Amino acid sequence: MPIVANKIDSTNPANFQSLGEVLTSSPEAIKQAVTDAKRAQPSWQALGVTGRVKELQKLYDYLLDKSEHYAQLETAEMGKPIQGSRSSMKWALNHFKWNLENAAACLAPETSFEDKKQIHQIHYEPYGVAGVITPWNFPLSNFIMGALQPLLAGNTVVYKLSEEVPLFGKAIDEAWHKAGLPKGVFNQVYGAGDVGELLARSDINLLHFTGSSSVGKKLYVIAAEKFIPVTLELGGSDAGIVFEDADLDKMIEPIFWAKFVNAGQICCGLKRLFVHESRYKELVEKLSKFISQKKLGNPKDEDTIIGPLVSETQRKRLISQVEDAKSKGVKVLLGGTVPNLSTGAYFEPTLFTNINKDMRAYYEELFGPVLPITAFHSEEEVIQLANDTPYGLSAYVYTNDHERFKRVAAKLEAGSISHNGIDYSIPANPFGGYKNSGLGKTCGKIGLQHACRIKVIATAK
Repeated sequence: MPIVANKIDSTNPANFQSLGEVLTSSPEAIKQAVTDAKRAQPSWQALGVTGRVKELQKLYDYLLDKSEHYAQLETAEMGKPIQGSRSSMKWALNHFKWNLENAAACLAPETSFEDKKQIHQIHYEPYGVAGVITPWNFPLSNFIMGALQPLLAGNTVVYKLSEEVPLFGKAIDEAWHKAGLPKGVFNQVYGAGDVGELLARSDINLLHFTGSSSVGKKLYVIAAEKFIPVTLELGGSDAGIVFEDADLDKMIEPIFWAKFVNAGQICCGLKRLFVHESRYKELVEKLSKFISQKKLGNPKDEDTIIGPLVSETQRKRLISQVEDAKSKGVKVLLGGTVPNLSTGAYFEPTLFTNINKDMRAYYEELFGPVLPITAFHSEEEVIQLANDTPYGLSAYVYTNDHERFKRVAAKLEAGSISHNGIDYSIPANPFGGYKNSGLGKTCGKIGLQHACRIKVIATAK
């Protein structure tokens, strides 16, 4: 996203036309946002969970009423097909609703021990001010996953959404105020990585970051120097495993969506597919045919399934990874090039094989519509292949053998495992990964409690 002087220009990736601009936050503006959040925090905490739920219900109602507007904005600013934007609005609001309905129970004091002489209770209290930094790929969902739970826990928030979607960030800020929520409780700053770093170094008490592993590690060092807790939801190179007994007629569609939703720009998307050698040829044929029936094009069209990447920068990175793989012997099964469309950051949905460890695509996250497919011989072999990555966010297993699924899931180094396309990202489940995919959890009861300091109070009877 172009940043000139103190302005961020928002560009439609489908045609590279300007949509508007937002002012970059100065160091003084970031400091003031943190000051305002600190000033507002005691009264926000004093409302209690039920009071905060009541306030945030106003925001939920406002976002629900304007959901089509936000879907259209997401499509224009980041290129997601309109049907996908509507689905992401529904997903986000479903998570919002669950948190409103369950926060009081999840954050209520818990009795850990009691006898005739004493009672011990665990209490959940806010840290203070949370700095929250989230990416562009699901702007409303990322706001809810990053900022909502700290707010419900009694923290105030200073928030930065990616510079790729500044207008959506501005829309969230406007929604907060138009819904009539208290000033200073939620404060937004705008800019690129330098603004995020300044926010992390500011006088905050808790840091949440969703984004790349490389940036997450840098922010982790900053947090360590400040000695504040972090939640890091980072990259992924999720494996999918198709065993010989999988029902391909039923599994091709969930495999497609696990990879190609949002043009492959999803941290927990399927990034590497391993197929038993006995089903390899059949799967490639069925998946190629299924993909060829899906429209690549203008994200505003109701029948478009795959739109552009979020920016030309993102497309150039993907092209570089693909060309590196081609130069080192990869075999392209489908796609692999820029499509013949007049404008926009488009890339053809791509399948390839013969990937090896000399290729960047083997270890790097492929954040786009490109899927390497590899044949395997045995269960032991494929578990080793699936775990041979610095990431560990999630994984997908396709088999009708439930005992095999349980056995394989126990050995996979990932935070969430899906069986035959089952969605693990329901609001009640914690979300986060192993290894370079992050630290801590968002979502569910664990996510709410992760936004809290824990105090034990032992009381004599």
